[in-house]
Amino acid sequence: MTTSGADAHPTTSPPAPPAGAGRPPVAGLLLAAGGGRRLGGRPKALLDFRGRPLVENAARVLREGGCGPVHIVLGAAADTVRARAELSAYAVTENPDWAQGMGSSLRVGLASLAGTGAGAVLVSLVDQPGIGSAAVARLVAAYEAGADLAAAVYEGRRGHPVLFGAERWAAVAAGASGDRGARDYLAAHADALTLVECADVAEPYDIDTPADLPRLGSPGRGAGR
Repeated sequence: MTTSGADAHPTTSPPAPPAGAGRPPVAGLLLAAGGGRRLGGRPKALLDFRGRPLVENAARVLREGGCGPVHIVLGAAADTVRARAELSAYAVTENPDWAQGMGSSLRVGLASLAGTGAGAVLVSLVDQPGIGSAAVARLVAAYEAGADLAAAVYEGRRGHPVLFGAERWAAVAAGASGDRGARDYLAAHADALTLVECADVAEPYDIDTPADLPRLGSPGRGAGR
């Protein structure tokens, strides 16, 4: 589920808001609908991580990083995920068209946030256990400092999480298709994008194939923090 892309813009600091200015909360949006085709059809949300389904870790990371509410989009084996994973603290939505790609799950997730009062959403992927709450907190801090479009970068390479101000959601959803998610939107708005370096606290690898599974046992920096 790799969605990273090279970005030539240097890391920048978001503009400072007026003194005393407050902003609405940042919602977390976890995309966890994939069927794990390259894993032999094992849904990624159900992969074992420290004795529990991987989806639990990814949702907890968002909450501990400062997001609230946290919404989760399920798809493949959604009933089994609900039965095995403890997700009662989160808002769970199902994407019946999950097989069409991540773009459809992003649209479903953004639609689920209507009426929450969130001022921005932080989007993360279930299959990146090397990204922990420290990286999430850096993106939340960028929003609180004035950014409305931000992405984590890893030694200059753009990845997840990605933050979108609420006024951008409709355009992001309109352009989300296939497995590209918001990649085209980010490319088109590169001049407005705040880049937040996270390589010192997280590792953006994906769990895509059987060769990646050992990383669930030794996830490296960032996981669970």
